[in-house]
Amino acid sequence: MATVTFDNATRQYPGNPKPSVDKLNIEIADGEFLVLVGPSGCGKSTSLRMLAGLEEVNGGRILIGDRDVTNLSPKDRDVAMVFQNYALYPHMSVADNMGFALKIAGVDKAEIRKRVEEAAKILDLTEYLERKPKALSGGQRQRVAMGRAIVRSPQVFLMDEPLSNLDAKLRVQTRTQIASLQRRLGVTTVYVTHDQVEAMTMGDRVAVLKDGILQQCDTPRRMYDHPANVFVAGFIGSPAMNLLDVAVVDGGVDVGGHTVPVEREHLSGAGSHVTLGVRPEDLETAEDGHGIPVTVDVVEELGADAYIYGSAKAKQVESTGEEAKDAPFIARVDGRRPPEKGETVYLRPKTGHVHIFNAENGLRIGD
Repeated sequence: MATVTFDNATRQYPGNPKPSVDKLNIEIADGEFLVLVGPSGCGKSTSLRMLAGLEEVNGGRILIGDRDVTNLSPKDRDVAMVFQNYALYPHMSVADNMGFALKIAGVDKAEIRKRVEEAAKILDLTEYLERKPKALSGGQRQRVAMGRAIVRSPQVFLMDEPLSNLDAKLRVQTRTQIASLQRRLGVTTVYVTHDQVEAMTMGDRVAVLKDGILQQCDTPRRMYDHPANVFVAGFIGSPAMNLLDVAVVDGGVDVGGHTVPVEREHLSGAGSHVTLGVRPEDLETAEDGHGIPVTVDVVEELGADAYIYGSAKAKQVESTGEEAKDAPFIARVDGRRPPEKGETVYLRPKTGHVHIFNAENGLRIGD
């Protein structure tokens, strides 16, 4: 087992004006499960491939344990990678696929068989060892790819969107299996996904990237409760956090003529405008009509809960000289008594559940 350190690691492709990964700094603890997440093109897979030795590092360095592996070839890094497309040999049996890397390394046949059988037992693949990959389901093939990594007993597991080829139900089942397996084996794991739900449910910590720059690296709970900036706030959470450009007034901020209370210290030095963030699940219906007015466009019923998708007035005419603009707004409401389409509902953020960001740079203000 080992720690992993990205020390100002940078990758800039020839002809690109900006680095794909720009001075990435992350320290991953021994046995930790770290998830790299972000939109397409943010640099998460490039970061993983730099760690694997499949991409050149143009600046900074990468360490596994105390060893600088920046310029080592992939085979000398003691890492095992699980790919999105499984990368299995179709003409080989499951057992041969799982043991192939050991065979190439010159490991004794009896030792290979022993390791393969141990991994197959962990992954519930024992009865499939003599089958070819084409006779397996997608989930079983992914477990074979996992088994191939496990038998090598590497210092670090690297996983590049390993669940993206599976259907929705199997993804949920398999992500639970992977997280459980990693905790049992205790191997340091770096996992790449574009799915923030996957990231939040699997990782000990989550690192959010945008345009090759690390935005925040924290526990899922801390990231959900204290996003570092507007981008993280809008990316983490499903449905996404409501983000509105609002005017600062006495006692808080103004949204559609309703003052949302905000502590004075959270607004000091923020200027006349801030970005207000509130999650759909942190809103409650104001029966007395004193709340943010939201016109309902769509009602999404999910049984016990329902989500309403509508619009709220953001900027105020008198404070900015601009026309008040409709901003998209989502709220979770009681699924047994949802409002009707076209209705105006009044919503209040729950106490202590508003997020305030600087309107200019997008950084969080306050705790």
